[in-house]
Amino acid sequence: MSLIANAVIALIGLLHVYILVLEMFLWDKPAGLRAFGQTREAAAASKVLAANQGLYNGFLAAGLFWGLSLGAGGAGVKIFFLCCVLIAGLYGAATANRKILFVQAIPAAIGLALLFLS
Repeated sequence: MSLIANAVIALIGLLHVYILVLEMFLWDKPAGLRAFGQTREAAAASKVLAANQGLYNGFLAAGLFWGLSLGAGGAGVKIFFLCCVLIAGLYGAATANRKILFVQAIPAAIGLALLFLS
């Protein structure tokens, strides 16, 4: 079960690296516009905010990878950062877009459950 939990955590970390790239570098490019349903004008107006948001997603990814790198001793780090992802996902789903619940919050909840079961 530990291998499955770590695989899910790694996937969540990779997802947050992808979100970092979308928000920091592709926000006003075709891929970013499609991913977030933005117009060019709206993306241009919010580009700096999106880059800041992307940086925070990078910190989440870094924390998850840090926890994974610690092996069995990294359980607390993994739990902390998965809780951060879960809370961010719940807040984003409630305030920005319900899709965030499925992209961010539910995977984090699954990762936490698998971690506690292992």
